[in-house]
Amino acid sequence: MPSAFQFQCHLVLIFLAASKGETRYLEVRDAGEDDPFLLLSEDLKRELSAGQIYRRSLRCIDMLSIEGQFTFTADQPQLHCATFFIGEPEELITIHYDFVNIDCQGGDFLKVFDGWILKGEKFPSSVDHPLTTSQRYVDFCESGNIQRTIRSSQNVAMIFFRIQLPGNGFTVTVKKNSNLFPCNVISQTPSGRFTMVIPHQHRNCSFSIIYPVVIKISDLALGHLNGLFLKKPSASCAGVGDFVELLGGAGLDPSKMFPLADLCHSFHGSAQMKIGCDNTVLRMVSSGKHINRVTFEYHQLDLQETETRKENSIEEFCFPSI
Repeated sequence: MPSAFQFQCHLVLIFLAASKGETRYLEVRDAGEDDPFLLLSEDLKRELSAGQIYRRSLRCIDMLSIEGQFTFTADQPQLHCATFFIGEPEELITIHYDFVNIDCQGGDFLKVFDGWILKGEKFPSSVDHPLTTSQRYVDFCESGNIQRTIRSSQNVAMIFFRIQLPGNGFTVTVKKNSNLFPCNVISQTPSGRFTMVIPHQHRNCSFSIIYPVVIKISDLALGHLNGLFLKKPSASCAGVGDFVELLGGAGLDPSKMFPLADLCHSFHGSAQMKIGCDNTVLRMVSSGKHINRVTFEYHQLDLQETETRKENSIEEFCFPSI
């Protein structure tokens, strides 16, 4: 049975983000109940192909994966609302306040968070983000006209808001900008291929896949020799400075996930791993001394694959949660 995290997070991605824009509010139901691509109506397709600005209303809990102008108007007191924004891995999210009518003095708030936060867990984690946790929040009631445009540091961002008086609300315009060297990424899909490059930068980057997956690393360039190690007390990449680790867990924050394997040295070939956790993360740690690069592909793990071990696969994890 799916866990609470799967209902809250990867149902959001499967059912909402995969629709590429005409996304709907969060519903707790099986992902296969509807075809998400049916939500992308013919009218919307014609509107987008004509180059028009896409506009629609926001719901209290919503997700956006498309550019456009979006308006929320309270029809009753709304105390706990959030809008999740997600782009492609190589995109950054820009949110601009076009119009805001809320009662800051009366307890309303409107905050942008640089990343995602769910049940107290953050992506990217605090240890991997270039800003402190407090700097990742931009509160409209504190900044007002000073900062009406906010750009994310990765392909995800979100807005928290509370609006108590019916009729009050806000309008935002969402745009996407290219990111030459994507660092922290949440995948919109359960399968794909990606190359992460960190060019002489001292930073840590995570690629999060909120599904049980088979992940295969085909190329890793760290400027070292060859090797792959399961995560054990006696075998790790501690002190190496540049390495890739695979993490698995049931939450959103990579720093709270279980370390499964270390890849300390460069190789070209195939290293495959089955990870049955709710969330799988490939995390690259870079000292800044090298141009580090890793290429990998992944697809959602099915029950049949849990019963068959493939050549070059290493130990499976988290299968009881599938």
